[in-house]
Amino acid sequence: MKVARLLLVWACLAASASAAQSGWRDGDIIFHTSRSGQSLAIQRATHSPYSHVGIIFLRDGKPYVFEAIATVRYTPLADWTARGTDSRFVVKRLKRGLTKAQVVRLRQSAQKFAGRPYDLYFEWSDGRIYCSELVWKMYSQATGIEIGPLQKLREFDLSDPAVKAKMRERYGARVPLDEPVISPAAIYDSQLLKTIGHP
Repeated sequence: MKVARLLLVWACLAASASAAQSGWRDGDIIFHTSRSGQSLAIQRATHSPYSHVGIIFLRDGKPYVFEAIATVRYTPLADWTARGTDSRFVVKRLKRGLTKAQVVRLRQSAQKFAGRPYDLYFEWSDGRIYCSELVWKMYSQATGIEIGPLQKLREFDLSDPAVKAKMRERYGARVPLDEPVISPAAIYDSQLLKTIGHP
């Protein structure tokens, strides 16, 4: 009897997970707390737990995350979520939705950025690109929508020791305080988005 109950619970959980996955749409924006070496500094500087972000696309019916890590690439959703703290994540979607034409343009934008190297210095350029910059620019180019406000580097909380240490490591004494930056937190907090799912 116990085995039968366990099998029933497992079947329900599997069905629930499958339904959740099938509910993802091209262009959904997914966030998690990265376990990378810079994650803590990003969290402290932005006062947000979310330090990494990407865009979901369905490929052959399976969900992938288009993201900027070492290079800009597609990562299977299961692999992407496994990299986050406790495998937890949040998915958000544009409140007004995307038209078919906008989805096509979003995919075209992905082709443009695919393979580009990650930008460790958070510069506002297209040669190298970081995760939230990728999401912001793809949406801007494909839809004309700016998801989240740009901020200057000086506007973040740079007083935390973890942030100071990472800034010294990256910039030395010449910190580009007026560099425009888009953070995962700014996208997460955008009023243009609604929360779709999380585990």
